[in-house]
Amino acid sequence: MKHHIGVHHINTPQKFILTILIIILGVFGMVFSIKAYPEVFKTSVILENSKDIRPEESIVIDFSFPVFTEDYNSKIKISPSVGYKIQWKDSNKKLEIIPQKFWQPEMQYEIILPIGENIMFSDVEKQTINFSTEKYPQVRKIIPENGMQNVAIDIEDPIILNFAKSTADFSLKFMLNYNNETFFETNFNRDEFKLMPKNPMKYGEKYILEVYAKYKNAKNEDYEKIFESSFEAIMPPKIIWDQDKEIRLERARRYTTAKIKTGKYIDINLSAQVMSIFQDGKNLDSYMVSSGKRGMDTPKMETKIYNKFPRAFSKAYGLFMPNWMAMVSDGKYGIHELPEWPSGYKEGAAHLGIPVSHGCVRLGVGSSKRVYDFAEVGTPVIIY
Repeated sequence: MKHHIGVHHINTPQKFILTILIIILGVFGMVFSIKAYPEVFKTSVILENSKDIRPEESIVIDFSFPVFTEDYNSKIKISPSVGYKIQWKDSNKKLEIIPQKFWQPEMQYEIILPIGENIMFSDVEKQTINFSTEKYPQVRKIIPENGMQNVAIDIEDPIILNFAKSTADFSLKFMLNYNNETFFETNFNRDEFKLMPKNPMKYGEKYILEVYAKYKNAKNEDYEKIFESSFEAIMPPKIIWDQDKEIRLERARRYTTAKIKTGKYIDINLSAQVMSIFQDGKNLDSYMVSSGKRGMDTPKMETKIYNKFPRAFSKAYGLFMPNWMAMVSDGKYGIHELPEWPSGYKEGAAHLGIPVSHGCVRLGVGSSKRVYDFAEVGTPVIIY
């Protein structure tokens, strides 16, 4: 007798129930796999921006699995603190952090991501991500070189600053701290600048060039010093004091350099028979004088104004000395206007430029009033 093995057919309702059971078992198995093998669904985090970040550039963080955003929206910490907003992209797989203003240049930042959860219900560990921002412009080459001496700056030989890359993201400020002077730029190529001072260079002076930079959208007070270099201006030529007094004064105004850089002082050059008055290193003007004749020479010295009197009288010589300023405590030497005799006769201006006095330093009528008004008791005087 033959035995037939029967085939049992499953009707439609049974198929539906079986399908549901398979799905339930599948989901159960998936969850069991996540819990049993969490490393399979562990979320890795990378920073897409691998180079230095530009000040207004967004930071993009890429998760290997999409995450639940509520774990992050208000819990991200950034140090140093900065205002930011966030955007989610790629089905919550990418996080974009946008600075409200900009990242500070040349800064190290730290982003701390809190503990979160990905869509596979697996924990995302707390993460710390570091990034650096774009550096301030770097000077690659400067002409004249740092420490160079005997430098002449003019329109054919300006100061040249060459930067390692374009400075287009930054505003630059160039200054000479000798007199806090800014420069004219002669071109606008953003990786090279040619600079000319507003005022002529002073012979023999040491200059310090300072470069300041700020991000172009930062406030003016946010400038940072990024570079410093120094050079010494060309030494003055050997001066031949011309017999023509106007030429002599013009050369004195041009070539006389300040020996005291702050405040007022009086400079008396005996060989040139010229007095110059300086304030904060600037020659305000130069005047012809007459110092002591041979045998009654005006002493070379560093002294000061001891007293002033608008119209002093010399008992020794019986004459008046308008705009008197004593250069020694006993009054033996002083600065004054051309002397006057009691009769009204006044020493002639023709003697200015020639050492003919008895040791004092004489000035002309207008120049003596100018110096008298300029000087105060205690004002330094250098005679050489």
